[in-house]
Amino acid sequence: MKCKTLVVLLKLTINNTLSTTEKIILGIDPGTTIMGFGLIKVLGKKMHFLQLNELQLSKYDDHYVRLRHIFERTIELIDTFHPDEIAIEAPFFGKNVQSMLKLGRAQGVAMAAGLSRQVPITEYSPKKIKMAITGNGNASKEQVAKMLQSTLGLKELPKNLDSTDGLAAAVCHFYNQGRVEVGKSYSGWAAFVKQNEKRIVPPTPGGGDKA
Repeated sequence: MKCKTLVVLLKLTINNTLSTTEKIILGIDPGTTIMGFGLIKVLGKKMHFLQLNELQLSKYDDHYVRLRHIFERTIELIDTFHPDEIAIEAPFFGKNVQSMLKLGRAQGVAMAAGLSRQVPITEYSPKKIKMAITGNGNASKEQVAKMLQSTLGLKELPKNLDSTDGLAAAVCHFYNQGRVEVGKSYSGWAAFVKQNEKRIVPPTPGGGDKA
């Protein structure tokens, strides 16, 4: 009898916790020509649309200038909306090595911005995001956008769907709340370093590079 009472109390506690949960999730689709982003607010078990937009980078010829703008825009979003968590789309695996390297840099810069503000980050593969939104890991951008429009009650969709891809990352994160395996997560720079020790270049003995 006591066990049943404890189970009931535990369920009530969990439900009360979920019903009072309030947080903001920032979703980012990093790119070298366009960075898409979207924000949702979570109230209990429901999500509400806040914003979606994009950062146009094609007007900058210098790749490093683009990276700087990605970092600065991400910092601006964090300082303006104060997201509790960030969901970011991981680069896809393609045949063009140079394109993959540039996408990886764009993602890394966006992640660095979040980590510098101590915002927990979770990565999701493009296929996992599509699966979460549409139930089809091979869905098109248009299918993902239409499903988001229906789910969040968006009046209209943007001409460029990179911003909806950023929003999709945030919604995917919402759907995956409470699951043990959702993607690669980092709670801060220390956590990132611990999980990626092989990617950290150790300092050169003597404090500098030798010619």
